[in-house]
Amino acid sequence: MTQPSSLDNPLLAELQWVHNMLRRDLAVIRELADAAADGAPSRQIQAGVQDLQSRGPLFQLKVNCLNYCQLVHHHHRAEDAMLFPAVRQSAPHLSAVVDKLEADHLAVSDLLRQVEDHALQLSDVEAEVRLSLVFALRSLSDYLLEHLEFEEANLAPVLASWQSWPFWS
Repeated sequence: MTQPSSLDNPLLAELQWVHNMLRRDLAVIRELADAAADGAPSRQIQAGVQDLQSRGPLFQLKVNCLNYCQLVHHHHRAEDAMLFPAVRQSAPHLSAVVDKLEADHLAVSDLLRQVEDHALQLSDVEAEVRLSLVFALRSLSDYLLEHLEFEEANLAPVLASWQSWPFWS
């Protein structure tokens, strides 16, 4: 089965656009985790996090590690509040998929909190905090990338069939 194209569907295009932005920034986060694991000075890691501020052609968000986490939190809250109820309404056969996606959001939220906590504690002298941050960043990246793939693969056919939000029609 081929995946629906986002070229003809703005809802699917928007979901994939946000997910691609998240993937791009996750690649930077993974590089920062590797640098932290290799003992890079905290100012270098902090500069890398600050470099995230200039990413995003339309969002122009001042994204740093904490703001990035907030972006993911907000994106998932919007999906939980608007997208998933619409999917449940228009595609009841995907109820188990939506259940998994909602459970994923809770797990990602916990991982984001771990990243936020460790990022706030980062210093040059606390090797244990550094390793905790590395683990949290890698765990977040691995889990979130898998989640994005699952969500797109399972929701793309439904989103591609919508011409507008089902409850706005």
